[in-house]
Amino acid sequence: MKKMGISTNWPFHPGSKLPWLLNIRWIGQIGDGIFQSALASFVLFSPERQPNAVSAATAFAVVLLPYSLVGPYAGVFLDRFSRQRIVQLANLVRVLDLIIITVFIKYGSTGVGLTLLVLIAFGINRLILAGLSAGLPLIVTKEELISANALAVTGGSIGVVIGGGIGIATKKIFDAHGKSDLSDAKVIVLAMFCYLASALIASRLSRTVIGPASHEINTENRGVKEFQEGLRILKEHPDALRGIIATAIQRGGLTALVLMGLLLERNTYNASNNPDAGLSSFAYALGIAGIGIGIGSFVTPFFVTYFGRHRWIRMMMVAPTIFLITFSFVHKEWLLITTAFFVGMCGQAVKVTNDALVQSQIADEFRGRVFAFYDIATNGAIVMGAVLAAMILPTSGISKVLPLATSVLHILTALLLLRRSKFFIARPIQ
Repeated sequence: MKKMGISTNWPFHPGSKLPWLLNIRWIGQIGDGIFQSALASFVLFSPERQPNAVSAATAFAVVLLPYSLVGPYAGVFLDRFSRQRIVQLANLVRVLDLIIITVFIKYGSTGVGLTLLVLIAFGINRLILAGLSAGLPLIVTKEELISANALAVTGGSIGVVIGGGIGIATKKIFDAHGKSDLSDAKVIVLAMFCYLASALIASRLSRTVIGPASHEINTENRGVKEFQEGLRILKEHPDALRGIIATAIQRGGLTALVLMGLLLERNTYNASNNPDAGLSSFAYALGIAGIGIGIGSFVTPFFVTYFGRHRWIRMMMVAPTIFLITFSFVHKEWLLITTAFFVGMCGQAVKVTNDALVQSQIADEFRGRVFAFYDIATNGAIVMGAVLAAMILPTSGISKVLPLATSVLHILTALLLLRRSKFFIARPIQ
């Protein structure tokens, strides 16, 4: 049974610009994984620094919260200036930023200067991803949007996992020939080359291929008012707004669970004086979650065709709760990994489906601002999830409350926020 005319058409054809956009995103996100693995090693898995829930949560908040403050302005830029130029220049700025970060980490600096540089790097990253997401509907048809979005988002998420594995493996090689901090700095250089490659690929696209269209560019200097217009447009599409809120809730819960897994692998499942073992085990768990992410994206276009976007999102919010509830009472490492797989799979199904829902219903004139709001909501929820996890989790990471609370939140979101009477296609997709 097919609903809403959604098709799973393969989005590649001669002359398509999609491969270029995918390469920009995927290579950049491999760099993200390498960069994040080096930061995690330096801050959370260093022999000199044993993390607790507060320090881990602070690390999440520091890199994400500031973008939530500047996001409205990022959306205005994406809907006024060439997204291709923004993506290209942002990658180049990120290269320069990482050069300086490399120097700080080489000398073991953990002060305010390093924090500010990391903030810049992560803020630029979200700007790039928002620009690529906003431009995707301009280079594929609406019939191809689900499949194209699954490829873009999932390939990027898997790229982060692959990059993390590359970073950890490379660090082990470097550790044999130097100090840990120097090894982390060398790993960051690898990430820098990924960002440089993304910038070079972006230069192969024309200025207007991913928008905004010339007739839609507003040359008036309206600043925050334009962002407010984007919110007004989003409120006129209540299903898209509810989907964004649900996705943000899912990402917030996921962040809390990631922190729980980090502490369990660092301080409980492995000896606390052996951070390399903890880092390797944590990377393995993330790798299994990455496989779940890939499967979730692969099956989503087919199930969306059968169930429809709205019902599929509801189902995927509820599906992982059985594993979370079980893990609340059985804190075994194998069950942590199993839970990571299913949470990753269902969470990515929610994200891919809702991205396509938003892209299909919001006109390009406002899409950049809407995706900036999307990022703000998601990042804010991630920070909140990290803060709540810090309040709940002991240093060991063992907790019944956190997985149970996450399960209850998922179920309430599906039953109340996404209930059938409110969360449905309000108008046919044009």
